[in-house]
Amino acid sequence: MQDGEPEWEDLAEQDRLNPIFGRIRLRTLVLLRWLAVGGQTATVLGVHFALGFELPLIACLAVIAASALLNVWLSLALPLARFARDPEAAAQLGYDLVQLMVLLALTGGLTNPFAIIMIAPVVIAVACLPARWWVALAALAIAGSLAISLWHFPLPWRGPREAILPATYQIGMWLALAITIAFTAVYAWRVGREAKRMSTALTATQFVLAREQRLSALGALSAAAAHELGTPLATIQLTAKEMLKFAENETVKEDAALLVSQAERCRDILKRLSRTQEASDRMHDRLTLRAALEEAAAPLKGLGAEIGIHLNALEGDPEPPVLQRRAELLYALGNFVENAVDYAASRVDITGRWNGERITVEIEDDGPGFPPDVLAKLGEPYVTTRRGREGSGGLGLGVFIAITLTERIGGRVDFSNASPRGGARVTLTWPRAALAAREEEAVATA
Repeated sequence: MQDGEPEWEDLAEQDRLNPIFGRIRLRTLVLLRWLAVGGQTATVLGVHFALGFELPLIACLAVIAASALLNVWLSLALPLARFARDPEAAAQLGYDLVQLMVLLALTGGLTNPFAIIMIAPVVIAVACLPARWWVALAALAIAGSLAISLWHFPLPWRGPREAILPATYQIGMWLALAITIAFTAVYAWRVGREAKRMSTALTATQFVLAREQRLSALGALSAAAAHELGTPLATIQLTAKEMLKFAENETVKEDAALLVSQAERCRDILKRLSRTQEASDRMHDRLTLRAALEEAAAPLKGLGAEIGIHLNALEGDPEPPVLQRRAELLYALGNFVENAVDYAASRVDITGRWNGERITVEIEDDGPGFPPDVLAKLGEPYVTTRRGREGSGGLGLGVFIAITLTERIGGRVDFSNASPRGGARVTLTWPRAALAAREEEAVATA
């Protein structure tokens, strides 16, 4: 999967196209409300009886009972295992917010130290609802907090006089709560959005790796097919010999003889496949550094830019390394070479370097290079590598997948511009032991 492919759509577009299915079960909303009912009841009774503050106890318990009755009705009327639709979940969280504001208005408004708990329904909405719904709930929370700062019962207090805080302090309390609600909602939304994007990108990475590994497994599949076909072919051959032995009609004898000869031919082919399978697997599973670079660049030759491949031994090690064939390695190289070809003016150079400890591959093109703002963010999903070409501007998943697969086998990817005039450079570095074929690794160990 390369940059610009449309398989993985933007998450906001998915939300727009899929407004029916919710993201939170009714059971979760009901359970959270039961927790709120229990906590509110314990707090009201504790403050009134244990601490001795005078509260409008009946009114407070009536507000709490309304939430308990709503939960009972939902449990009896609806299947709690299903997902709540977005408007339905927003309505329930909106009710929880209003119920909480009424309870605070009965117990001092924003001067009540428990006023900060108004943030909770908003954060839950951010976690499970599209932006238009949680923004509406955040606005309701801010507007409601202003209302209860103006109209509320006195704060329960001991002493002959009511606890009346200065107006300036109450305004500051409202501003602090409004800013906290807005900041917390945006912060939670941003973190959740990044988590969803990363999850989608990692899913794409697993899909690509699974596809590459399936292609690499074709040799093993052919060996299994050869083994499984041996038994039915032997049965066919035995039956054809019996027909040849007892047949009296000349035409039947000729057909039986043909069946015997062709079955024998098939068995010979399968025997050769079985004998050479292990050797061919060894040849397929190991390749030189040049062969790896050639294989990654082969599908892109003749598509515009000229591709040059160069090898350069470092520190007196002239023999190029023999690598184990890895789907991650070949996909990453192919992706970066394809990006270079897409943006090159006329030429792409691939240079492989190695010594006893590491293997480095540099991919350079003579195109426009990376813009500074993009260069700082490369490696994040949904960041395109470069701009300014017609048809560019994909989701940037290809580069993220290539980086992830490179790191999966112990490598590192660095991005830079080849010169101030332009041209991009991608440098991939691996420990030599991470890519070495089994034979080379055994020699190095010895």
